[in-house]
Amino acid sequence: MKIFAVGGAIRDELLNLEVYERDWAVVGGSAKNLIAKGYKPVGKDFPVFLHPKTGEEYALARTERKVGPGYHGFSFDTSTEVTLEEDLGRRDLTINAMARDSNGNIIDPYGGQVDLENRLLRHVSPAFTEDPLRILRVARFAARFNKIGFTVAKETEKLMRKMVSAGEADSLKPDRVWQETEKALSGPTPEVYFKVLRDCSALSTVFPEINALFGIPQSEKWHPEVDTGIHTLMALSIAARVTDSVAVRFATLTHDLGKATTPKDIWPKHHGHEERSVEILRSFCKRLPIPKRYRELAVAVAQQHGMAHRAKELKPNTIYKLFESLDGLRRPERFEEFILACEADARGRAGFENHQYSQADLLRTALNAARKVQAKDLGEIEQGPSLGEKLRKYRVKAIHAALAKKN
Repeated sequence: MKIFAVGGAIRDELLNLEVYERDWAVVGGSAKNLIAKGYKPVGKDFPVFLHPKTGEEYALARTERKVGPGYHGFSFDTSTEVTLEEDLGRRDLTINAMARDSNGNIIDPYGGQVDLENRLLRHVSPAFTEDPLRILRVARFAARFNKIGFTVAKETEKLMRKMVSAGEADSLKPDRVWQETEKALSGPTPEVYFKVLRDCSALSTVFPEINALFGIPQSEKWHPEVDTGIHTLMALSIAARVTDSVAVRFATLTHDLGKATTPKDIWPKHHGHEERSVEILRSFCKRLPIPKRYRELAVAVAQQHGMAHRAKELKPNTIYKLFESLDGLRRPERFEEFILACEADARGRAGFENHQYSQADLLRTALNAARKVQAKDLGEIEQGPSLGEKLRKYRVKAIHAALAKKN
C-alpha cells in the first residue's frame, strides 16, 4: 500500500499559493487496511477515510465508468489493482491531476506542470464530458485564478459547449449549482465565472435570469456600456473590489433582473424594473438554495437602489423612510451592505469605475445621526404610537441637522 499527496495542494504549492487542505490517494490498499490502522470511513459514493490524527481525507485510488445521466451516474472500481495514473486520469483538469510521493517527487502523467506554466485550464481526457459539474468547476477555477493569468483552453471550452448542447447541463442539481456559485462569488474575480459560463453557452441553462440581461439596452447617458448584462458583470467586479461579503456580491449580481422583461417599445428606459426584479429574484431564490440573509439583502437592493442613488435629492423625512423600509435603524450592518451594493451598481459603468460614490457617505452620516436619538433620551412617559411619532420627528430633525452641518 502506497500513499500519495494529490490534487489542489500540489497545484497550489507549485503556484506558491497558500494550501488550505490536503488530500491523499491510497494505491494498493483496501478499506480493511485503512480501518485496521484507525482511519474512519466517511464516503458514501466511494470509500473515503479520515486520518485518525490529522482528519485529512484519504481516498482509495479508483476508476470511474459512466452508467447513467448526470454526475451521479457512475460506477467505481476501488480494487487494489487500480494504479495512481488511472486514478489521476479520472480528474477534471491537468493542473489538478498531479501527485507527490513520500520522497517529494512530482508524478505528472498528464502535463499539469506545463499547463501551470502556460496558465491553462485544460481537461485531462474526453471523460471530462461525463460529469456536468465540471463545467461549473472550470468556470470557478477560471474566476479564482484569473488574476494570475489563467484562461480556459480552447479545446476545453469547445468540449464544455458540446456538453451543454448535449443537455448535460440540464441535469445539474440546484444544491451543487449554488455550492459552486457561492465559492465563485467569494473569490477575487467572480464576474469571470459568469463570463466563462456564457462563453460556453451554459449561462442560459444554469442562470437564465442573468443570461437574459445580455442584449438589453440602457440609456447611454447613464450607462455608457449600454448592455445590461455587461453592466451587471462590471458591477459585480466592483462589488468584489469593495467588499468580501458574498451577500453584497449576490445582491449586486441580481439587482437589475427586471430589466430583462421591460417591453421593447420603451427601451432604453426601464420604468418599474425594480418590482419586476424582485419578482424574478424571488423565483430565482426558490429554484436555488439561496441563504435567507442573501435573499433579504438582494430584495432590498433590487427595490431601493434607485432611492440610494438619489440620496442627495431626498428630504430628511424621505431618507428616514428609507431607513425604516430597510430596518436600517435596528440592522445597521445590513444597511451598510445595502450601501456597498448600491456603490457597486453606480461604479459598475464604463468610465465610472474609479468614481467616488458620495451618496454612501451621506447615507451613513444620516443613519448615524438617526440612531443616536433614542426613546430614553426624550424624557417621555407615554408609550405606543405617540412616542413612536415623536421619536420619528426627533430623528428626522437629527438627520436634517447632520446633513446641514455636513454641507
